[in-house]
Amino acid sequence: MSTAATRTAGPDHLWTVDEHLEDILATVRPLEPIELQLLDAQGCVLVEDITVPVSLPPFDNSSMDGYAVRVTDVAGASEEFPAVLTVIGDVAAGQAQPLHVGPGQTARIMTGAPLPPGAEAVVPVEWTDGGLGDGPVTGMRARSQAPEGAGGHVHVYRSAEARAHVRAKGSDVKAGDRALDAGTVLGPPQIALLAAIGRGTVRVRPRPRVVVMSTGSELVQPDEQLGDGQIYDSNSFALTAAARDAGAIAYRVGAVADDAETLRSTIDDQLVRADLMVTTGGVSVGAYDVVKEALSSVADEDEEGAGIDFRKLAMQPGKPQGFGSIGPDHIPLLALPGNPVSSYVSFELFVRPAIRALMGLDDVHRPTTRATLTTDKALTSPKGRRQFLRGTYADGEVTPVGGAGSHLIAALALADALIVVPEDVESVEPGTEVEVVLLG
Repeated sequence: MSTAATRTAGPDHLWTVDEHLEDILATVRPLEPIELQLLDAQGCVLVEDITVPVSLPPFDNSSMDGYAVRVTDVAGASEEFPAVLTVIGDVAAGQAQPLHVGPGQTARIMTGAPLPPGAEAVVPVEWTDGGLGDGPVTGMRARSQAPEGAGGHVHVYRSAEARAHVRAKGSDVKAGDRALDAGTVLGPPQIALLAAIGRGTVRVRPRPRVVVMSTGSELVQPDEQLGDGQIYDSNSFALTAAARDAGAIAYRVGAVADDAETLRSTIDDQLVRADLMVTTGGVSVGAYDVVKEALSSVADEDEEGAGIDFRKLAMQPGKPQGFGSIGPDHIPLLALPGNPVSSYVSFELFVRPAIRALMGLDDVHRPTTRATLTTDKALTSPKGRRQFLRGTYADGEVTPVGGAGSHLIAALALADALIVVPEDVESVEPGTEVEVVLLG
């Protein structure tokens, strides 16, 4: 990593949130496009405009189970004076029957089946006696239950206008129309559209592979027995889930003990499957902050200025941060604090935008809004720090949850927003309009 901001910042420089994020986004580049099968492309970002090669639907077809008719043959039809038509056969979806509906004739037609020549409309089966002669029916007999076939006569009790219950060719999209724009994230509806127009593969930027690892000899995996002074590793689970939520393919690595050599070896082993690496813990100034110890000296000899830079940010929570690149492929690495709230807030502010940038998205940020602060007393914030408080947002109002402590996981689980208190504000009174980051 060798951006201008990094080169000019001294060791005592207090970075702003915006400077740190700008440095990250100036370094992270979108992944190279690849061709993928449709289902493998789910969650990926298109790199090409998709044009419709064939109209949808490709032919006029019925939107109902019923009878294909000529309008004049059913004009004025009623239950008292039904139109009586000769049934000449069936038209089923997927069958190309050479039927032609002439004067006084009709064909049973199934939903999705092509409108036969001569027919101008479809009357639903509920408007007929179904060929049984006993008044209106609620459904059509299965062909297997009508061994005489589709012959005979049907009574139609209502008239129909031209094109009634007919899906016109191209009424969804027409050949030559643009179906999807480059930059679209492919979800289930978009994949359905691609399949419907005959695309089996598509060119996309792949979902980034993100490796998440936590550090600390005190960390124990869930379902294991806690010893004295130990806690469960929640950060790696939270950040792996957050990376997947952001669109990445995320891999969680079990907690690494406080040993610099072990950490370096683990990172080296994980580089092969990473487009981005995220560590949590060990970035402060303590004697056992092994991430800082292990990575401060790491530099890529192939590129001057590359390596991991550890910084202090003018924010709360999340003051200590690390960012750089590692390995021969210059894999970006973000080193986050170890306190649970600090790591999660840092992820939302810095890692999520990096993942979205790797995907090739133009808008990498969470949506923000303005909201009225609802609280019993004024919020306080340290001077010169941009504070991010957890909150719940609804109907233009935001309410803080929990305190400012960076260890309050239970409060974090209740939050769906971050309340932003600017660097130059030390107190926020109830009823004040504040900026809110919506977490989804």
